[in-house]
Amino acid sequence: MATKQKILIVDDDENIAELISLYLAKECFDTKIASDGEEALELYRQYQPNLILLDLMLPGIDGYQVCREIRAKDSVPIIMLSAKGEVFDKVLGLELGADDYIMKPFDSKEMVARVKAVLRRYQPIKTESKASGDQKVVSYNELEVNLTNYSVVCQGHPVEMPPKELELLYFLASSPNQVFTREQLLDHIWGYEYIGDTRTVDVHVKRLREKLGDEHTNWALTTVWGIGYKFEVKEG
Repeated sequence: MATKQKILIVDDDENIAELISLYLAKECFDTKIASDGEEALELYRQYQPNLILLDLMLPGIDGYQVCREIRAKDSVPIIMLSAKGEVFDKVLGLELGADDYIMKPFDSKEMVARVKAVLRRYQPIKTESKASGDQKVVSYNELEVNLTNYSVVCQGHPVEMPPKELELLYFLASSPNQVFTREQLLDHIWGYEYIGDTRTVDVHVKRLREKLGDEHTNWALTTVWGIGYKFEVKEG
């Protein structure tokens, strides 16, 4: 019998948390609920969830800080929940390392679909087999991106990054000098079930640049103004 995937629900509204738990239980997920930031961090350590649904407005330690502390040590998928709909809140959540952002009130089917979509994207890390001979690796001067074991080495040093960032980098680097629109990247990396805006791509590219640096001899993550991005490879 397959082990149920574990979802940690963090929300100080007991009714909302119980409702989310009910919907996920119907989809055969195992759930636990935390009502504040401190409890969330403690349950995260004990429960070791496969995904966290994290409300932003929590008593004590807020959702932003919870996300920041978890991201400092783990790449477990995080979907933020909030009644706030401003662009600033979405971008800040994504910059802190969230994989998705759902605004309240939300449709139960959409919430479940997003949970499943994020878990599918994260699954290769959990199921990757070292015995497989089908390696998915792209290499350039001072850079190696390995999608088989989800690792990145830049200038001889391993670079930690969440699954979405790595998948975006691998996708762009696999098609050097090809320009992709933000919409194309959303579709390829996040999938058709992702209901977001193109700022999601901008935030992830910004984080990649911060982690990889700007000074490289023959490649760069380049913005094509008015269109999107490309992994530019310079000849010679």
